Amino acid sequence: MESLNTGVEEITLEHEMSDGRALAFLHGQLNRAFRYFDEDLGVKVGARGNRVFVQGERTRVEPALHLVLELAEINEKGYDVTLEDIRHAIRAVSRGGQAGSIKALFSDTIAVPSKRKFVTPKSENQKKYVEAIRSNDIVIGIGPAGTGKTYIAMAMAINALIRKEVGRIILARPAVEAGERLGFLPGDLAEKVNPYLRPLYDALYDMMDTEKASRLIERGVIEVAPLAFMRGRTLNDSFIILDEAQNTTAEQMKMYLTRLGFNSKTVITGDVTQVDLPPGKISGLIEIEKILKGIPGIEFVYFSRTDVVRHKLVQAIVQAYERHEKGFQQ
Repeated sequence: MESLNTGVEEITLEHEMSDGRALAFLHGQLNRAFRYFDEDLGVKVGARGNRVFVQGERTRVEPALHLVLELAEINEKGYDVTLEDIRHAIRAVSRGGQAGSIKALFSDTIAVPSKRKFVTPKSENQKKYVEAIRSNDIVIGIGPAGTGKTYIAMAMAINALIRKEVGRIILARPAVEAGERLGFLPGDLAEKVNPYLRPLYDALYDMMDTEKASRLIERGVIEVAPLAFMRGRTLNDSFIILDEAQNTTAEQMKMYLTRLGFNSKTVITGDVTQVDLPPGKISGLIEIEKILKGIPGIEFVYFSRTDVVRHKLVQAIVQAYERHEKGFQQ
């Protein structure tokens, strides 16, 4: 690594990429991400032959080049760094994170039986979430849409199943309408509740071959059901995910929590800003924040808009709604 041009305001740093995989990465995924370095970090990144260069203010150039080298090293070790991965890494550094911490994030992989092979946390809060699930039997993930709460929980559940740490996965959601009535929807009960469970199927099929997942569902190894189907059961040897938990009533949440049996763990996810319960009904998710905090074996993990891993506009939308709601409350 050498300095080619040093001035009061700007410097340019270059680094030679000698490894074949690193060169392919430089002229492939990294090349397509150059504009993100400019947009989020305020530096120019480019490539000439087997060399990458970064130009801009000294305080920004050094961490940006370090990030490039970290990503190249991660890629060289066999993890296929995607354009989305690079964008999230750049955002993390732009928010004050250290480039070196990116390597730690990507090294915390969750093996899943899909083409992607691994799911990795994309932010410090996601990493904390993964560690909490590994260490506790009850984890509650609270935060806005798009922060990976359900997706990571699904990856951890599938990983636990393939490692034979549990014998089955149970995925549950309250069938609460967001503006529609179940009775007005066509079909029998199964057809009525299926749209509410669709997001769980989507996450499942993204991490597991559809045919294999369908066979496991048929055998009851994976169960996807409305929350109401949990009543009266004791769930042993299971990894249970309760999604959209902000739409559980206080009574439903108590019922659900007391279903947990031996050698089981549960992850509860929700967004306390998107409650669809009728007026006067207390959200079970909001209530357990007060009731369960401080109990050993139970951990709360909170996400913010900076953890959003969907389209970049989703983060801007969440922020806009936060500003609007604050102004409305004032």
